[in-house]
Amino acid sequence: MPHVIVKLYSGKSKQQKAVLAEAVTKAVMDSLGYGQESVSVGIEDVEPKDWASRVYGPDIVDKPDTIFKKPGYDPR
Repeated sequence: MPHVIVKLYSGKSKQQKAVLAEAVTKAVMDSLGYGQESVSVGIEDVEPKDWASRVYGPDIVDKPDTIFKKPGYDPR
C-alpha cells in the first residue's frame, strides 16, 4: 500500500498536480507491481523561502538512508 508524498515549490496548477499524481501512480504500479487501488499520492506546496527548513533539512539531510535519488543542489 504505497503512499507517496511529493513536496514542491508552490505555484503549480491543480491540473499539473493531477498529471504528476497519475505519473507517480503509474511509476509505482509499473515498478512495484501494485494495482491502482493500492497507491495514493499526496502533493504538498512549499514556499521557496521555506524549502531549506521544511524539506531539505528534515527530509533530505536528516534522513540520508531514505534518499535513493539525491538532489544536485544544496540550498544552505
